[in-house]
Amino acid sequence: MGLFGKKREEKQAEKITADKQEKNPPERKEYIRGAGGSIVSKSVLNGTSRLKWLFRQEGSPGNGWVAFGDTDTQEYVNDANNMAVVDFNTLANIEPTVVNVFYMPPGSDLEFRCDESGKYFVDTRTGEEIRQAVKHPGQIAFEKNRKFLNQETYPAEFFRQLFTKGGPVDVVRAGEADFPTGEVVLADPLAYLGSRYETVLERKVPAGSYPVELSLCRSRIVGLRIAAARLLFADRPPVRYEIAMPKGRRGEDLGKPGVFTFFGVDTGLACFADSETSGRYGAFWAQWAQENPGKNKYTDYFEALFKKSFEANPQCQNPGGSFLEWRLPKNGPRVVFFASGMGDGVYSGYWGLDEEGEAVCLTVPFMNPEFF
Repeated sequence: MGLFGKKREEKQAEKITADKQEKNPPERKEYIRGAGGSIVSKSVLNGTSRLKWLFRQEGSPGNGWVAFGDTDTQEYVNDANNMAVVDFNTLANIEPTVVNVFYMPPGSDLEFRCDESGKYFVDTRTGEEIRQAVKHPGQIAFEKNRKFLNQETYPAEFFRQLFTKGGPVDVVRAGEADFPTGEVVLADPLAYLGSRYETVLERKVPAGSYPVELSLCRSRIVGLRIAAARLLFADRPPVRYEIAMPKGRRGEDLGKPGVFTFFGVDTGLACFADSETSGRYGAFWAQWAQENPGKNKYTDYFEALFKKSFEANPQCQNPGGSFLEWRLPKNGPRVVFFASGMGDGVYSGYWGLDEEGEAVCLTVPFMNPEFF
């Protein structure tokens, strides 16, 4: 074939490979959804330098992250033509280690290192090596909150602050719930209300209709959330709080095997209801399921009602609806549904008692706003 023939074949093979790469570029991986834009030097993007410096600026475009390469000079980065705004995932596809530090706060100043021990970042302010993924602030707050919930009691000041407007906290009235028997039920309305898995409380209240108030937390980290819900029985201020015991149990039973003071949430919703309402609720849905085989209680019934609730009060709900006053058909009793803070979990109710030991409210905390 000769030398020139071999060279010709090699060039043809190179061209075929290049054509294939152009038609089928390497798949771009999305490491973080909605990561936002970052400023990256073109030397890093085109591969003429390797990532060296990564810092996060307060008030910068996009997510605030800025990346420079190991050959970038001050003169080079001062020229705006040498910088580009790209999705953070573009940088992550060049150097995936950056995903570990994505959730670090503004003001972070990092040096990227790669040696025999692996790839990692060093905090230039503290010298700390960052080798593991930094958690999202929301995850950190969620973990702290989970440990905080369901204690035997809290100071009265904690409950007072939950329902005092100011800072991130707002208070809204969600509706009224009817209690024909005064026997209170706490439950997830989509999963457990009307079943044996609901929690009926030992202490009863006078039969009647009572307003439901919600503590709204407008969090910088997790957005609008319902931090707590309370049922108001009287205008008198509570002086102390005690955990709400389930039916058949008293305070001295706390800590005994098989005694649980919380109720479970598995659909992100909770409610206050009367035990009689609960029974009628269960019967209603049993009949509805027979008449609507294969349909879903939420998507085929409640979803539209929650949307209407949002449209009526968009300033204090998330799109799709965060709370709903609902009446059982045929002029039945009312139930108030509300989103449960950060979602699914186990939550406890607490009776607010006046100086005579009478219940003036029942509060279910979902979040400590201080964490968020």
